[in-house]
This record gives sequence, C-alpha cells and structure tokens, in this order.
Amino acid sequence: MVNNCNGDIKLESRVGDGATFRIFLPIIQSKVKSDQEIQSGNVVVGNEKILFVDDEKPIVKFAVRVLERIGYSVTGTTSSKEALEVFKSNPNKFDIVITDMAMPHMVGTELAKKILELRPNIPIIICTGFSDQVDMEAAKAIGIKDYANKPILTSDFAIKIRNLLDQTT
Repeated sequence: MVNNCNGDIKLESRVGDGATFRIFLPIIQSKVKSDQEIQSGNVVVGNEKILFVDDEKPIVKFAVRVLERIGYSVTGTTSSKEALEVFKSNPNKFDIVITDMAMPHMVGTELAKKILELRPNIPIIICTGFSDQVDMEAAKAIGIKDYANKPILTSDFAIKIRNLLDQTT
C-alpha cells in the first residue's frame, strides 16, 4: 500500500535492540474535506444502505465512519464469507455493495459473482490496490458496475457511489 502511494519504507534493525520501521508518504496537494464542509453540503451525500467489505479492519472502520458521516447506512465487515452470509440473509437490504478485490478465502470478484446470483441488479464497486488483478473491462464482464483504484479520495469515492446509485434508480 505504501508503494502504491509512491511512498517508501526504511527498516533499521539491531540485534537485541529491536527494529524501527520508518514509513515515508508524499505530501498530497488535494484538501481533505472537513466535518464543517460535509455538513455545509459541499460533499455529495446519500441515505442508501451500503455493504462495505475489506479484509483490513482499519479500512472498514474508516469507510464506515466516512460514509455514515455523509448520510449512508453502512454495514462493514472484514470477511468476504461473512459479507455473503449477511447479504444472503436479506438480499434487498442493501442498495450497493463495495468490496475489496484481494481478500483471503474469497476474492472480491468471486464475492461479486455470488451476490449477483442472488440479486443480478445490485450495483457493485470493486476496489483494488493492484490494478493487474482486475480491470474495468473484466469487472464489467462479471456484472460489476464500477471499479476504483486504491488509494481513493473520499470526495471522489462519494461521487462515484452517488453516480452509480443514481444510475440504478
């Protein structure tokens, strides 16, 4: 993930002293939206229900917090198998599914296929930090409606979600 952000990792290690990892990330020029900007209406908002799946707990926590802040109701999980069970229990509960590609036990495209078997019209966004695993053409062939490369800017992601939801209503 650090490499995908054009960053670098340095390791210093001494026997008996332990190790120190230094992570360097580039300064970004874009501005992150503040809570005040979100509340003032400068960010695209919604009120639909989202199933968000990523095997990294901090990413799920962050996504749930951000998406709920702009009005969505979000069910987040770190397990693709659990996500499938949640979806199976009530396929009409969700308006959109957002899933990571690289996950243990069941990758995002496999999860998407199983969800689409249950509800063929559900919009799905697949996210990946590894663009060679799946591209937009391959995703669309499965029935996935959109694709996002990590890291994703919050404002861009909010627009992508809103546009996709508006297309399917």
